Amino acid sequence: MAVKLAYHANCWGPLGGNAVGVTSVTQLTYRTFADMNRAFADIARAGYEGVEIFDGNLLDETPADLRRKLADAGLELVSTYSGGNFIFPDILGEELARIERVAAAAAEAGASHYVLGGGAKRAGGIRDDDYKRLGEALDQAGEIVRRAGLRAHYHPHLSTIVEGPAEVTRVFGLTDLDFCPDTAHLAAAGGDPAAQVREFSGRIGLVHLKGLQREPFGFTPLDAGDLDNGAVIQALKDINYSGWVMAELDSWPDPFEGAARSHAFLKRHFA
Repeated sequence: MAVKLAYHANCWGPLGGNAVGVTSVTQLTYRTFADMNRAFADIARAGYEGVEIFDGNLLDETPADLRRKLADAGLELVSTYSGGNFIFPDILGEELARIERVAAAAAEAGASHYVLGGGAKRAGGIRDDDYKRLGEALDQAGEIVRRAGLRAHYHPHLSTIVEGPAEVTRVFGLTDLDFCPDTAHLAAAGGDPAAQVREFSGRIGLVHLKGLQREPFGFTPLDAGDLDNGAVIQALKDINYSGWVMAELDSWPDPFEGAARSHAFLKRHFA
């Protein structure tokens, strides 16, 4: 199996967003408030070949400047990540316009994948047709992403309407997008990430792995916590997965140390 190892650059500073997005949805991007040069240097030093960044960090500079920074670090831009509400018709056009802008910039910067997360939880509770709305919106977003030359993936996530295994199965019956499993989010919501990898074996082109500590709740490097990412890697081997494996860790006291520990874990299990 041919796998390449990458790391998300979200660990080097606090997660935030573009505050203008509060009043202008088309500007509502994620971003890590950090020195991306340091993040890229640490990720490369830890042994990874590629990186994923949030859409806000991607749009923070020109694609040419980002390409130069990545080349200097010896990294490839694998993917970018965007979130969206996706269930409200009045703002969907604005969300899709943002995705179109991000997809174009990502392609120009050399990315090959685009990861989407979201599906808003309403204040009054989830409505049954929210899943249909989400599936339709994801298909529209996926078409935009594919036109830009990128592969589109949906990433189930805590705090959205797609958390537990039944919801994951349901939404992938309503969209054509690929499944990007995030092992910690799937496990925290009651899923079995290894089993879900096997369930969607034909629809996985990018994988997010991170560790999970249940009590107190938190994310960890891959060699720590309560989640058996080794079993997930075995499932990936069993389905003959080839492609990028993206380790991820939302925050850690020493980001380089966390990245290096996860890299050692991946090298050991994929050996």
